[in-house]
Amino acid sequence: MTITWDQVRAWRLRRQFLEPRTDAPGAEVVSRLCGAQAQVKSSAALTALLRQAEPRPEDVEGGLADGVLLKTWAMRGTLHLLKGDEAGDFLSLAASARTWHSPPWQREFGATPAEVEALVDAVSSALDGRVLTRDELVAAVAADAGLAKLEARLRSGWGALLKPLAWQGALCHGPSRGAKVTFARPGDLAPGWRGVPDPDEAAPRAIAAYLGAHGPATPDAFNAWLMRGALRKTPLRRWFADMGDRLTKVDVEGEEAFALSEHVDELATAEPSRSVRLLGAFDQYVLGPGTNDPRVLAPEHRARVSRAAGWIAPVVVVGGRVTGVWEQVDDAVVVSMFPGARKPSMSALRAEAGHLAKARGTDVPEVRVS
Repeated sequence: MTITWDQVRAWRLRRQFLEPRTDAPGAEVVSRLCGAQAQVKSSAALTALLRQAEPRPEDVEGGLADGVLLKTWAMRGTLHLLKGDEAGDFLSLAASARTWHSPPWQREFGATPAEVEALVDAVSSALDGRVLTRDELVAAVAADAGLAKLEARLRSGWGALLKPLAWQGALCHGPSRGAKVTFARPGDLAPGWRGVPDPDEAAPRAIAAYLGAHGPATPDAFNAWLMRGALRKTPLRRWFADMGDRLTKVDVEGEEAFALSEHVDELATAEPSRSVRLLGAFDQYVLGPGTNDPRVLAPEHRARVSRAAGWIAPVVVVGGRVTGVWEQVDDAVVVSMFPGARKPSMSALRAEAGHLAKARGTDVPEVRVS
């Protein structure tokens, strides 16, 4: 079956609750997107709120408070909000890459695989039924003479040594204690937590979830999204092959990719979109396929979106393509279209600015196009 990239983009907009927007709870939006990147907490909330027809800011905070949502290091080693009953699948596949077994990782972060394994046990024990700040957790772990040498590394704000522990389900972020980050065990926060399953069990669910929002896609695209290509190729290919007739190969303008079989008819009948959307920083519409995907973001404009220190800029999306960026400057939303991109109508941009204001609980800003 042959489909066009215009159809793919239109289908993704619909599947990701961007056209039309949804009445679904924030946690269900996060679920559909396979998480919301939460390096910046407000960006994760905005990812969900901008997809709701009537934004409900209490949805995300309430989801975290009752454990429906978890905040933890997940895809690409970045913080994400994930559904508590789904998080284990993505963590399992991230852990399967065993990045901490590579010599470069060990040289960079100063821990052996055996020490990481010991940390998993020590952290799980320290957090059993407790919520601890980083200082409290590190103090408990460093009391073990065999792990004391890792104390300085564990205190690093980047959390490099904590990420493999999160992938193995030993910890996640807990409720903030003032300005201090806390950690807990996922099972102590999320009633739906099912643990970290075997990768072969987790893979069909994780792949189906990804393709259901960001497909059609190749195994390499899934690998790049999940772990920047660090998954081993042999099990990755097997996971896709083992899904059998649940997946269908489609031809997208000469490129072969996989789609969920249940979505093929919808893809084939999708009508190209002309919608205009203002999306926040670190939005999953961009991160799902990745900023290297030229069908979403032209390579010559990538540096305008993917910036220094891993920052992903707020974007203007027209017809499913990223055609500009925007920023808040005082009381105005300033839109900067890429050279050669067609400027959306001011009425469409003002409508989007109005929805942005609803999501953020602010006055409607002026819109300027630079």
